[in-house]
Amino acid sequence: MNIPKDLFYTKDHEWARIDGDVVYMGITDYAQSSLGDITFIELPKIGEELKQSGYCATVESVKAASEVYAVVSGKVLALNEQLVAHPELINQSPYDNGYFISLQISNPAEKASLMDAASYENYIKGISK
Repeated sequence: MNIPKDLFYTKDHEWARIDGDVVYMGITDYAQSSLGDITFIELPKIGEELKQSGYCATVESVKAASEVYAVVSGKVLALNEQLVAHPELINQSPYDNGYFISLQISNPAEKASLMDAASYENYIKGISK
């Protein structure tokens, strides 16, 4: 299982790359492999205000549709427009080309509620038993 050490994670299998007050987010390798081949994604709008753990996107796969939740609260700065035409990028490269959005964090203290890579790896081991 690919779990980059420089990212942060949620129990809902979203990841966050934090660069100052800008956060890039997507779903983890674990999530995309559980979903199977992703066929459609619906992203929020640029400028939309998201709340941590609140709905922000929908991913559909050959197996199911799944809601994606914001890793932190903030304003959507940009979308990964490539995903609309090529949702399979999430399967191929969940941490790079398959990122969903970038947002400007509005409450930096929320970062403390995210798991580091080691904690997330232990969390996955616990649910995979």
